Amino acid sequence: MTELIKKSAVAAIMIALGDFVLLKIGAPLGAFLFAFGLLGVCALGANLFTGKAGAMKKNGFKIQDMLVILVVNLVIGYLIGLLMSFCDESVKTAAIDKVATWDFSVAFLIKAFFCGAIMFITVQSFKKTPLSVFAGVPLFILCGFQHCIANIITLGIANTWHWSIILAIAGNWLGAITVSWLLGTLFQTKAKKKSKQ
Repeated sequence: MTELIKKSAVAAIMIALGDFVLLKIGAPLGAFLFAFGLLGVCALGANLFTGKAGAMKKNGFKIQDMLVILVVNLVIGYLIGLLMSFCDESVKTAAIDKVATWDFSVAFLIKAFFCGAIMFITVQSFKKTPLSVFAGVPLFILCGFQHCIANIITLGIANTWHWSIILAIAGNWLGAITVSWLLGTLFQTKAKKKSKQ
């Protein structure tokens, strides 16, 4: 359990670094530099909720493990965000402006869904090509999709709260497990075809 918590805390810190630079310099360069955060998560084997959500069985995680990862990601992410709010007033202002564009809507949920799908594909692709993070991360950012852990960090930096975080969590999870389920079905179908031949 201690190892699970530590690795989840490291993931929150890595994503916080990416979120800070994105708020500091904006897109498109900030979107590519944000990828350093996910690169660190994957390389260090840290526990990021959006990276693990679609591969629970593969990673040997149970529902309670995923809840621990999520809670630690959220709590540490928000606290790191609060600390970062003292670093640069322009970043805090950017965070406040960003939160002001969020809403509690179906559109927001859909944006989170697609982010979850991209994150699952990106993390799974990392094992074959680490450079995948420099495509996946800028993709979800430039599309305006919503990442729950990045969002909680932004809330911390802005020193505020927004209930859309619930939609971000739900959407990210649904997006990841949907792609995971589709790929699982695909592999099962291929396996059946081979066994018939």
